[in-house]
Parts: sequence; structure tokens; C-alpha cells
Amino acid sequence: MDQKPGQGWRSPEAPRGRGAVSNRAGRFEATTRHRIDDGWGGDVASDRRLVTEVAEDRTRSIIARNNSPDIGFDRSVNPYRGCEHGCIYCFARPTHAFLGLSPGLDFETRILARPQAAELLDRALRAPRYRPDVIAMGTNTDPYQPIERARRITRAVLEVLSAHRHPVSLVTKGALVARDADLLGEMGRAGLASAALSLTSLDNRLSRRMEPRASAPHARLRAIETLARAGCPVGVMLAPLIPALNDHEIERLVQAAADAGASFAAHIVLRLPREVAGLFREWLQASYPHRAARVMRQVRELHGGRDYDPEWGRRLTGEGVLAALIARRVAAARKRHGLAERGPELRRDLFRPPPRAGDQLSLDNLF
Repeated sequence: MDQKPGQGWRSPEAPRGRGAVSNRAGRFEATTRHRIDDGWGGDVASDRRLVTEVAEDRTRSIIARNNSPDIGFDRSVNPYRGCEHGCIYCFARPTHAFLGLSPGLDFETRILARPQAAELLDRALRAPRYRPDVIAMGTNTDPYQPIERARRITRAVLEVLSAHRHPVSLVTKGALVARDADLLGEMGRAGLASAALSLTSLDNRLSRRMEPRASAPHARLRAIETLARAGCPVGVMLAPLIPALNDHEIERLVQAAADAGASFAAHIVLRLPREVAGLFREWLQASYPHRAARVMRQVRELHGGRDYDPEWGRRLTGEGVLAALIARRVAAARKRHGLAERGPELRRDLFRPPPRAGDQLSLDNLF
């Protein structure tokens, strides 16, 4: 029996188990392609199930730098490009356009793994001019997406950071992070690590529709509990909050995270840069057609009448009455459960590259 539009309905042409409805060309492509039904019934059905393809990215550097004034880090490490979680709202989707791939289905089915990430990081941290500061992970694509279970690149990166006693903060939607509770717990107790689980909904149906291959909400809550018990400071990111879609869950999300052991909570409102705007509208019309106009009207209210306002200081929180109301609700829920606004300050003073075989010992290594 078909579900009614607006109640979890999904377009029959949409690929199963994927977030994007189409494979729109990126902004650098000279041509675009459009799928049409020629009446024979084979074309549309043929791509309903898509297989994830993983290639290797042999880049020679691993630390990405930024100077954005509205985020709390200036460097990050991303073990993967593209993300199989398939979150329809993911702001990183446009980065696939630089590879000549679509920010749509290509972003979630054509993944680039960086098998040399740990080796490159070790080399970078040993550079004479390197000065330690918090390395952020999960800022672009998720370090605990499904292929990490076999690839273990994120695990290897954490092992390097632990050996160098280097601070790291990470954000993920993957409950697989609990696998690394041993490392993160040890580093957390030393003031070298913090983690945040991104939680968008406690409704399994909505969560699966927005982020089809991310861990289920209850699994993410279990991961918060596991990390907290191991000694790693852990929080919750309500990201993104989408008006008229999941913003009614703010208080329940904060309470569930606090009950699981979260010590801080933050939020980001929906942002739709570049190709993400078209992909999100397409998904919204296919999945929640009766609610689509209302959602987009309120999204534009958050961003000064546009789908997205890229200005620093406004792009993450929005502006206006609705943005202020969301921020007040998050702050009130946080206060009610005794949560901080952000994670703890991590230590930089413990940084010390471990000696390698054949290295001359320094005085620091003797005491």
C-alpha cells in the first residue's frame, strides 16, 4: 500500500537507499544530462539501486587549512572525499564538482579514500616549523562513514595523533566512533580529544530519509554513552535544524543526548550552498511535497530572503526572528540539562613527536 504524500512518501523514480534524487551536473561542467522516460520502462528503473565505488586519492598533503573567522579551528584532516551517508543537506556536496563529479548521487556513491593519510600526517607533524593546534575531523565528510569499518583510515589517523600527543576534535553521524573509544577515551582523559555526535531527529523514518546511510538515532545515542563512559568529553550537534521539518524536536534531542552522557550541545541551521540548494529542493518536493513550500519559505526567512547567506557570522546560525527563536530554545534546553555551549579547551602543550628508530634522543626524551 502506497504511503500518502507528506507522510514519508517517496518518488518511485528515486534511487533506493540514497539521499539525492538525481545526479545533477556540477557547476564546472560544460554540459548537463537529463533522464527522461521514453515509455519503455527500463531507463528509470535501472538505476534505483546504486553500488558505492571507492577509489584511492594519492594526495601528497593531508592537513587542510582555513582562515574562516566563524569556526573554532584553522586546520582539519579528512580521510575521505565524498560520503556514503548520503545526507541530502550536506554542505560538502559541492566539493565533488572540483573532481568533475556530481554533487548529487556521485557524492554519495563515488568515494575517494586516502590510504596514506596517517603516514602523511605523521610526516607533517614532524616538520620543524609545525606548531600544534586542534585538528578537526568530520568538518567536511564523515570520518566514520560505512567504508571506515574496513578501511580503518580514521583509526590510523587517531593512532598518529595519540602517539604525537596532539589535540583533536571530531564530529560524526557514525556510531562506528564507539569502536575507537579506547583511543579517544585515553586522549580525552589527557585533555587531548573531544567528540560530538550529530543528531538531527529521533524519528527513524525522517532520519533515514534525510541521511539514509548514517547510523540510526538510537545507535548514535549509544555511541555518546560509550565515549562518555570511556572518558572522552562528548557532546551533541543539532545539525542541521530545518524549520518545519525537524526543529520541533530540539528539546527532545537535547534531553536524549544529556541522558546518554553528553556534556555540551550546539546547533547549526540548514545552509544550502551552491548545488545543495537545488538538490535539497528536489528531495523535499519528492519526499514531502505538501510541506515543501512552507519549509523553503522558513529557510529563506533564516537567510535574509535567500536560500543561503554565505556571510561569516550568519551562515551557521541564520538571522532574524526565527533564527533567534531557535537559538533561545537550544540555549534553554542546554541550561535545563546543565550542558555547556561548547566542548572543553584542548591542550597543546603536551605535543611531542615520538622518536623513530635511529633518531638521536633529545633532552626532552631523557626526562
